[in-house]
Amino acid sequence: MSGDSFRLQTSELDKLAQQLLHLENELNSNIPVTLWISDLHGEGDRFMTILRGRFGMLYQTCREALPNTFSVDKIQYLNQIIRKRQYFEEEHILMDTQDVIFCLVQILKYRLANIRHRTKNIFPPEFRNTIKRLISGLPVPDQIFEEKVLSKRLISHLAHSISQVLLDRIIVLGDIFDRGAQPDKIIRILSCFAYRDMVDYVFGNHDILWMGAVSGNKSLVAEAMRITCRYDHFQLMERFKVDSSKLMAFAKKTYPDKKVTGKFKAKTGKGRSMEKALAIIQFKLEEQTIKDFPEYEMESRLWLDRLATMLKTGKTAGLTDTHFPTVDWADPAKLTPEEQEIIDDLTRQFTSNTIIKRLLSYFFKKGKTYHIHNNSLNIHALVPSTEDGAFEEFLGRQGRGLLDFVQETIERVGRRYIEGGEQEVKDQALFFYLWCGVKSPFFGKHAMKTFERYFLIDKESHVERTLYWKKNLQTEAFKQKLKDEFGIQRVIFGHTPVDYLKGKQMASSDGMAINVDGGFAAAYYNRGHALVHTPYQLFGIILPTPEEMKEAAQNLESAPLDIELIDEFRQPMKIKDTAKGDSLKQQSNALLRRIRELTGEQC
Repeated sequence: MSGDSFRLQTSELDKLAQQLLHLENELNSNIPVTLWISDLHGEGDRFMTILRGRFGMLYQTCREALPNTFSVDKIQYLNQIIRKRQYFEEEHILMDTQDVIFCLVQILKYRLANIRHRTKNIFPPEFRNTIKRLISGLPVPDQIFEEKVLSKRLISHLAHSISQVLLDRIIVLGDIFDRGAQPDKIIRILSCFAYRDMVDYVFGNHDILWMGAVSGNKSLVAEAMRITCRYDHFQLMERFKVDSSKLMAFAKKTYPDKKVTGKFKAKTGKGRSMEKALAIIQFKLEEQTIKDFPEYEMESRLWLDRLATMLKTGKTAGLTDTHFPTVDWADPAKLTPEEQEIIDDLTRQFTSNTIIKRLLSYFFKKGKTYHIHNNSLNIHALVPSTEDGAFEEFLGRQGRGLLDFVQETIERVGRRYIEGGEQEVKDQALFFYLWCGVKSPFFGKHAMKTFERYFLIDKESHVERTLYWKKNLQTEAFKQKLKDEFGIQRVIFGHTPVDYLKGKQMASSDGMAINVDGGFAAAYYNRGHALVHTPYQLFGIILPTPEEMKEAAQNLESAPLDIELIDEFRQPMKIKDTAKGDSLKQQSNALLRRIRELTGEQC
């Protein structure tokens, strides 16, 4: 072998060895500490407060990092020091500043054992070298322990560093928009420098609604605006710079508040008038989509002909509202010229608004229809299935193939939206189906009964019957079908509230199916859940209500958290134990084979 050939081979060997060692380090690392949260529904302030407190993960991190001989009182004491970022004495806790420093170093060392962490921005510069030496077990100046001022400053910096590394991943299972007034705040938090690289986002049906609206689907524009008016979120529209003056003038004139007798939720008069005006526009536009796309099989949702017949014949006893001045009895789904002008104006604003585009681009760039993390399938609502436990077919696709098709469509629409390109009508229409269709992976009910809830007295007609997802998850056959289809061991989903006050559990008895509660917003029962996976445990957290958080703050205490233990591991769970680990092992074996080829060794 010539000298040049030898040098080239040696250079390639070094590169391959570096890649191999990197993979092996990754495989033997602890799994990332991961937080799941779902259905935030515009509750920006509450999300920020709970995220700042790291969802109770600090206690669990201290518990895992420190010896079992540590009492609960000592753990709680260290928790308070880290939260307050300052040392203080506790009468019944015999720990001086040196004891506290060594404990905090041990906690930090435990979290930094994972190679994902980069220390450049974690340690404050003033004590960076000292903290690194302490973590490495190297000597530091005695003054660090002897001078109280230095000790207390070091403790403050250590506490700050620990708070920076408590969490590796955040998985949001969808539904940032609607009901609450601050979806924009939540998106800004998730996309900010501190969090953007650690977030995985799965679309929810309310996100799909807004994504379809900004793509130019007019019925979804009307629906997104209707829900906004339903909760009187006029300040949100102002922040978005959406001009609703034409809509408001039309609504007040055509549907004055005193004539709005249906079951509308807006508390202000203008909100109720606008909510009703948008509802009628929405229903008209939806009917056109349903007729244009018979493959959606949504004919049962065509209500306007039936409504016109009731009005025309005077058989209105079952209606909550009979004031429909824009419904033409001969052609009920036809928009009036004013309605057409209003929806055209709103659609133009939605598709071209730069403030909304900055926010919605986050979904298109970051979001996924489903996400596989460690050994779990993460989805918003469900994988569509039939009553007998098979995967449901829609547009000739089912299971993973259906979800991949949906993802491809969303990505195509997203690219055109961001680049200002022209959309395909069938793509825009699909967003309507994904929002409320029976076989949508984001919905999961037999119908969305908006019309019935507004206008029909019969409460039985309001019921949105849940389909087969949770029932099928109780069978071993369906769970095995999911495992085989996606190569996972668990499925984690949101969308459906879990009322823990009634004894409901987040997880199935075997821990395979976990429902991260959709009850985060005030429109539900204002509690909600989170899920945390550390190398040693998988546990659910029942979150405090805003009232409980306020009371705790007034008493200078931590808000109460109830824990649901789902699984625990005797040895820390490693990357090599996960689905990702299987892929990394294949890469590692391929590198090893190439190294042996170059050196002439036998495999």
